[in-house]
Amino acid sequence: MNHDKPADCASIGIDLGGTKIESLLLSGSDEVLNRQRRPTPLASGYVAIITAVADMITHSLAQLPHNTPCTIGIGIPGSIDARTGLVRNANSTCLIGRPLQADLETMLGRPVQVRNDADCFTMAECRKGAGRGYGLVFGIIMGTGCGGGLCINGVVREGPHRMSGEWGHFSVDPAGVPCYCGNRGCVETLISGSGVEAAFRREYGQALEMVSIVRQARQGEPRCQRTFDRFLDDFGRCLGGLISILDPDAVVLGGGLSNIDEIYTIGLERVRKYAFHDCLQTPLLKHHLGDSAGVFGAAWTGRQQLPDRSVCDTF
Repeated sequence: MNHDKPADCASIGIDLGGTKIESLLLSGSDEVLNRQRRPTPLASGYVAIITAVADMITHSLAQLPHNTPCTIGIGIPGSIDARTGLVRNANSTCLIGRPLQADLETMLGRPVQVRNDADCFTMAECRKGAGRGYGLVFGIIMGTGCGGGLCINGVVREGPHRMSGEWGHFSVDPAGVPCYCGNRGCVETLISGSGVEAAFRREYGQALEMVSIVRQARQGEPRCQRTFDRFLDDFGRCLGGLISILDPDAVVLGGGLSNIDEIYTIGLERVRKYAFHDCLQTPLLKHHLGDSAGVFGAAWTGRQQLPDRSVCDTF
């Protein structure tokens, strides 16, 4: 069973993404004491990434009075394998097979909690955001990658393999393009920003960022219109199938692509087309906490205590 931290215990959250790292320092009453962002040094590799994370945590700790209890939670685009302690299923592939949690604990000299970033996002939105008050919520992050989290009556489920909600690597097209996970035609290859950009590059021989594809589609550029329409249709098929399985009370969207207005109009109509119901009423909700939802969830994750270890250390 998990236990909340003491009321006077501060919390540090880290959202480790493919493009940015964000840190957050919360007081025991959830007052924001410090925030930082910096680019993820992905090209420089694993050591540079965990060094940046450790530096941001150390900076946050320095803002606290001496001997202040503090927990640390980190959201990553993957999960820690409970058997080996190594990162698995991370779309930032340089993290895969690395003992990220153990390495950070050695560098910092204190325990940290690590959880999937989509779980952190879902936790935050169900606790303080768009998913609050719903029984069964599926939280989706659509950005560089595509992930999901499952919240049931206020509790985010990890599952025995720590992969509940990982719809991004459900293969919807066995003849589709290879995914880094080893399968073909995964959801992530179709409706993540990187997946859509790669599809445009394969089809037209030109590198174009997702934001440009969307903007030019709205302006009537034919290639971008075709790519964007296919994205919305793939979104509808992927989410419609998921809703047919879970029948959630609500779906909450986060990540950079969740800010695309057409998802909530054309995309929603495509979801209704593909779901196994002739009058689908499932609300498709935009995040309330912005692109920082994950870092709040990471901070709150850090407050949870595993049975065999204390996480609220003094600084």
